Amino acid sequence: MTQQEIIDYVNNHPSGKVKLAIADIDGVLRGKYISKQKFMSLLEGDLGFCDVVFGWDMADVCYDNASFTGWHSGYPDAKAKLDLSTFRKIPWENDIPFFLADFIEDAAEVCPRNILKKVIQDTEAAGYRPFFSQEFEWFNFEETPASVHEKGFQNLQPITPGMFGYSLLRSSLRNDFMTNIFEQLTQFNVPLEGLHTETGPGVYEAAITYSDILSAADRAILFKTSVKEIANKLGIMATFMAKINENLPGCSGHVHQSLWDSSEKTNLFYDESAPNHISSLMQSYMAGQLYCLPHILPMVAPTINSYKRLVEGAWAPTTLTWAVDNRTVALRALPLGKKSCRLETRVVGSDTNPYLALAACLAAGLYGIRNNLKLEQPATVGNGYKDLSNGVLPSNLYEATQAMKNSAVAKELFGDAFVHHFTQTREWEWRQYAKVVTDFELKRYFEII
Repeated sequence: MTQQEIIDYVNNHPSGKVKLAIADIDGVLRGKYISKQKFMSLLEGDLGFCDVVFGWDMADVCYDNASFTGWHSGYPDAKAKLDLSTFRKIPWENDIPFFLADFIEDAAEVCPRNILKKVIQDTEAAGYRPFFSQEFEWFNFEETPASVHEKGFQNLQPITPGMFGYSLLRSSLRNDFMTNIFEQLTQFNVPLEGLHTETGPGVYEAAITYSDILSAADRAILFKTSVKEIANKLGIMATFMAKINENLPGCSGHVHQSLWDSSEKTNLFYDESAPNHISSLMQSYMAGQLYCLPHILPMVAPTINSYKRLVEGAWAPTTLTWAVDNRTVALRALPLGKKSCRLETRVVGSDTNPYLALAACLAAGLYGIRNNLKLEQPATVGNGYKDLSNGVLPSNLYEATQAMKNSAVAKELFGDAFVHHFTQTREWEWRQYAKVVTDFELKRYFEII
């Protein structure tokens, strides 16, 4: 739609309002409704949005260690700008108009969507067009926000029982939910390539249709919130935690990616004459990711819970490895043809902020190209968990955060201001976990010690 058509739609919508949202560090969409009159005033100007969204955690608890904003600054409004290209109609909300916004000026240095846009600019300046997609696995429960709190998040009822991946039978049990996800997300311009049950009680997996990387990140972050909203209307709660139970598989947020030429006609990852059809450019891209992952891991594994997924034998990688079509390694190369040749980064969990996860993958790959890194590490044969030749990933959020905090590579890729702020937020997250007395401790020590 043209800008005038968008304006006309907003003006003529019977609700008289617009819904807008902006992503915080954790990938939580923070937003509000505004009147259509307020929307019109923003077309040529900017929006004031409280910068507390960068001064508190996902539970709205204010950081005591952040320097970007805090009690010392008084939590002022930061300037944000509506992105009219993100216009959508929310089908489960009477087709109300919806927009994403970006922080600008000083706040742009820590704004996740702007971090990704900066990496995109660097990539396109080098002559490449990045096309990406993120896929998600997640658990679904026959619960409400009230019921999960009443139960203390224990003994929740999944929408389907048992371990039944790719099940047509299980998908028919709550076909209303699966149908609404597929059809309403398509109407919301978050189209899916596929949707199916995954192994685990009440687990679904969705692959979002490939697109340019900014659209892919927008679709990914909107997918997570949209699924939750659609679920709520059907008496279901969806969670994108990376690991909900130590006895069940974790939930991935794998990132698929390729680089094309500036005309978007040639997939630069594919080389008909190369071994496995993997081009030298794709090899450098993979070498860059393998080199950079230990420096930027919190961007693709951002929570305490992320590292409960990254354990041996749980369908998530633990080693810095690559191979062709191997699901035990960190980087799964898929050189399937000149149109579909791509890389799947399997470290990424479903709990990620898509803007930061996609920015991390692209920036790391571009680092490898820019520095002409060679993929000297041979492809893993067999079990990637046993291939320790190139090292292992940090095992918890604290270790990963300290590595990123002190990394010149991370600062080169994303800037000092972002790395400083982001690692402060991850240190805060670790501290919140470290001070809590867990069920594990009570069960293990209460009687015996």
